[in-house]
Amino acid sequence: MEERTQQITQTERPARRRFPGLPSQIAHARRFVARQLAASPELTTATLLTSELATNAITHSASGQEAGKFEVYVLQAPGWARVEVRDLGNMAESPQPQHRAPYDTEEHGRGLDLVEALSSAWGTEPRRDAMGRRVWFELVWDRGGDPL
Repeated sequence: MEERTQQITQTERPARRRFPGLPSQIAHARRFVARQLAASPELTTATLLTSELATNAITHSASGQEAGKFEVYVLQAPGWARVEVRDLGNMAESPQPQHRAPYDTEEHGRGLDLVEALSSAWGTEPRRDAMGRRVWFELVWDRGGDPL
């Protein structure tokens, strides 16, 4: 999967947009991803997972502080898409799924569990500019008649 990402990254430019670190911007981030992946059969999954990562960015990083921002990148190829949410960092440790029990009634803590369960692959790493973290997911689908 990483080889495919490197190969595509070298030949195609990702769509990119920066958002203010406000809860109201999560819907805008979802719409941005929806526009980029409109022809994908994984559109609903992509927008749901984008929402989870954007929420984490503004809840658990400096992106949610005054004047904070987060960025969303979308990279796609036939039968494949990768979405990255880049935050401004300040977390002491890398985000991890909580693996909550199905009957746990806690309202928070399931976002990365969803990302892990619904994506083909996902991960987190420091940004190359050392200004925060990027959390990403990839979706793979049967290309069939898919124009992407």
